[in-house]
Amino acid sequence: MITLRSILFNTAFYLNLIVRMIVLSPIYFLMPRKAGYAIPKAWASSSTWLMEKIVGTTFEIEGLENIPKGGYIFAPKHQSFWDTFALLPYLDDPVYILKRELLWIPLFGWYAKKQQMIPVNRGARGKVMVEVLKRTRAVLAAGRQLIIYPEGTRRPPGAEPVYKYGIARMYRDLDVPVVAVAMHPGLFWPRRNFRRYPGHFKVRILPPIQPGMDPDAFFAHLIKVTEDASDQLLLETVASNPHLPLPPTAVERLATLRAVRTAEASG
Repeated sequence: MITLRSILFNTAFYLNLIVRMIVLSPIYFLMPRKAGYAIPKAWASSSTWLMEKIVGTTFEIEGLENIPKGGYIFAPKHQSFWDTFALLPYLDDPVYILKRELLWIPLFGWYAKKQQMIPVNRGARGKVMVEVLKRTRAVLAAGRQLIIYPEGTRRPPGAEPVYKYGIARMYRDLDVPVVAVAMHPGLFWPRRNFRRYPGHFKVRILPPIQPGMDPDAFFAHLIKVTEDASDQLLLETVASNPHLPLPPTAVERLATLRAVRTAEASG
């Protein structure tokens, strides 16, 4: 049943994306930019609805009260394609820094360009990166929210964290709060796997880290608070979803966390 439901969901997910892009394009491109964001956000909500109805996967968000007003950096864990879109409806006016090649994709690229996503040539240095930083500072000053994945790429649940120092440089240079987010959608929508698994998980939005810290101290603090929250959520998620097939990284991390808890309890 999981295989069948996964096939049905994946088919419905991509059809929903393509049909909405085509049918709603005339409306989207006539709307003001920010008002037009309602269309991608509605797609994101409809996609999580499809996952709930077809696969049986639900989620809840804790800590929405921690989201500040205006411009800030939103820094979630990155495990799955799910976390690239599912939280969009909860943010006011988010923006991504993305590979410039993505803007060349018909429809998707046009949608992203209208929302003034910030393209970057990953092979470029110097003046190009200075220009990216300048544009990023401008969108944050306009009250938008920059989404950055601190680890840079998708990591399996429980994997050893590999944070990129670039977020510390942006924290220093942009002088805005950073909101870390812990979650484990990768247990339900695994990377490099077509299967989708039923169950329930939490997204935990942590208190904002205010600007002004030393970049090194900020970087260490970001890793600690995010990974502590991730460890706690891993224990909670697996306990409440005992049916889940766990990747080796999660199995290993769970064993470590349980051993630490046992030692603390007996010590």
